[in-house]
Amino acid sequence: MFRNVFRLFIVLIAALFIRQVVAIIVRAFSQLTADTTSPARAPQTAGELKKDPVCGTFVAVASSIKRTVDGEVIHFCSTTCRDKYRIA
Repeated sequence: MFRNVFRLFIVLIAALFIRQVVAIIVRAFSQLTADTTSPARAPQTAGELKKDPVCGTFVAVASSIKRTVDGEVIHFCSTTCRDKYRIA
């Protein structure tokens, strides 16, 4: 009887240990594959693209930062490019 209880205890401890190891591995892989370049905005995968006049990056219209100059809407990839833009 004591031998069976001891075996059950060992199996339970082993299962808990394996569960913790798997959780650590899954957490490590999820951190490696996480997108850390732009945490505030998710990248757009579809839609019309416009070229940023400052840096030349193509940006989706839906996620671009817009500025109207002489009635024309200009699309920027970031507020930094928008602020650097100068009217020629």
